[in-house]
Amino acid sequence: MVPKLSLFSPQTPSFCRIRSPPWPIVKSLFRPVVNIATTAHTSSTFQYGPSLQKGHAPIPLEPSQGLGKETLTSLDEDVFTRVFQLSALRVPADICSTLENRLRGHLLNWPRIKNIARVPGDDVDDKFRTMLPNSTDEGTERLTAFNRRVYGKTHGDEEPLNSILYWDNLAKTFNSLGYANFRNLAKISRPKKKKSRITSGDGAISVARGYGRNGVALVEVVEDVNEGNDIVGMGRLLGEDVRRSNWRGSTRLLLLGEQYANASIAELPEAIKVVFRELDGQPMMPACELVRCKLTLFYDYWQLSEILDALLPNGMVIPSAFEMVGHIAHLNLRDDLLQYKSLIAKVVLDKTRPKIQTVVNKVEGIHNAFRTMELEVLAGNNSLVTTVVENGLRFNVDLAAVYWNSRLGTERQRLLGCFTRSDVVCDVFAGVGPISISAAKIVKYVYANDLNPCAVEYLARNCALNKLERKVEVFNMDGRRFIETVFATRRSQPITQVVMNLPKDAVEFLDAFRGIFRSDHFGQEYTLPNIHVYGFSKAQDPEFDFLERIKISLLEERIDIQMHRVRLVAPGKWMLCASFILPETVAFQKIGLNRGD
Repeated sequence: MVPKLSLFSPQTPSFCRIRSPPWPIVKSLFRPVVNIATTAHTSSTFQYGPSLQKGHAPIPLEPSQGLGKETLTSLDEDVFTRVFQLSALRVPADICSTLENRLRGHLLNWPRIKNIARVPGDDVDDKFRTMLPNSTDEGTERLTAFNRRVYGKTHGDEEPLNSILYWDNLAKTFNSLGYANFRNLAKISRPKKKKSRITSGDGAISVARGYGRNGVALVEVVEDVNEGNDIVGMGRLLGEDVRRSNWRGSTRLLLLGEQYANASIAELPEAIKVVFRELDGQPMMPACELVRCKLTLFYDYWQLSEILDALLPNGMVIPSAFEMVGHIAHLNLRDDLLQYKSLIAKVVLDKTRPKIQTVVNKVEGIHNAFRTMELEVLAGNNSLVTTVVENGLRFNVDLAAVYWNSRLGTERQRLLGCFTRSDVVCDVFAGVGPISISAAKIVKYVYANDLNPCAVEYLARNCALNKLERKVEVFNMDGRRFIETVFATRRSQPITQVVMNLPKDAVEFLDAFRGIFRSDHFGQEYTLPNIHVYGFSKAQDPEFDFLERIKISLLEERIDIQMHRVRLVAPGKWMLCASFILPETVAFQKIGLNRGD
């Protein structure tokens, strides 16, 4: 089993230790950092795929002195750079896709890494292939192709210029007309490609070439350069990147599996040897080559869980999920992770950009009537005002002043499926309107209420933002008073659906429905509403416990209720939704029995 990379040791809080493979690690992981030591661990079994415990860091570790663990606030991303030695097949570009499907089982097949890699100098116009060695064309045709390559056309040939010659000609034209600002246009159109020369111990020179760092990975080919043959002449003609004696056209690299690193042709599987024999037998086809290359994986390649697994001490639970509210990532860290909250927030921010721009952590639970929570900004900008898109609608939210829970999006979608076009919805605890505004697109009319003035303000804004203000009437009052008011004055549009999404206290507001129609309207036409009330339960049988609380609040034993488990909010604590039609006996209770208190 490969050991876990750990940066903190619980037994020695003033000392950090990295347990890593027997390769040097880049610099120090944090600035400042306490004494960092490396301990080599080896694995008895081969594990395929990229890992921070495999490969090696390109720069040796530089230990530095620090003041203590409380000063570890800065993350050094270079520590997570890993270099892997691989082998690759250089094959013609036009058949690389076919060979990839044919040899897929022997290729690298790493996540987020393409099996086909490009090297500078391999992409050249196919028309130039007639000038290369082993061509069967006559000398006249070679000269014609050469003239076309250099001048863009031959005598009487109006062949269009390629892109490079076009920009060269354009630059000369501008310069001849006196446009001095365009004198470097030709150089800009053909920027110099960087290359690094490495001198080995025996004096041989090798050239490392890559197709460019894309922030995730870099592929470099290392091959010995023989300055004494005709490769130099070919390099002068086509560019410094083309220095292969058997070059005959555009090629690509097929990265072989890591088990074939530094393997010779004789050690490769038979399927790859067959490819060598097939390509060597075709005179017009570039020969297949086995080359050595380096694959460098940078910090951006590794996923969030891999980085946190390397940062946090052994045995600590890695935060694997968090809520996203617009551009805000909402964490709920355990107490043992609070000392690493800044590091966790930075990794979360790095791995979720640009979608996430702010990372916050909940300091305390919800203990007020407005259902707001105290949040601490850990990384990113300090703005807690964001825009959330749900069900094709946009909602402006200020997490510091209102309540929002993106994890209830599926439940809200399920609830909307219960509504019809003829319904009139009463949302007692509407918040910023995720249910009310979404329902307004379906139903006839919506009455939305919330006790929080800030939530009511954002509710009105969101109605206008989604152009539904004519179908939503907004209230700012206590839940009981709202129920009594809306049922007493809205006789022309009888309410058919009532939503009470306040899991902590919604059951306590059900007593407002007792005697809501009064006994003197018993002989008139009426519509009993369908009530959807939410609540929490920690009981062993949460449905039975929630049902009993509803019966106590309504003072009614015979209720046909449909229970739905929404989600497990904590170990042993369920969020439930109870849907039922208001019993007639409850709606017409006598006034004297209207309140139990």
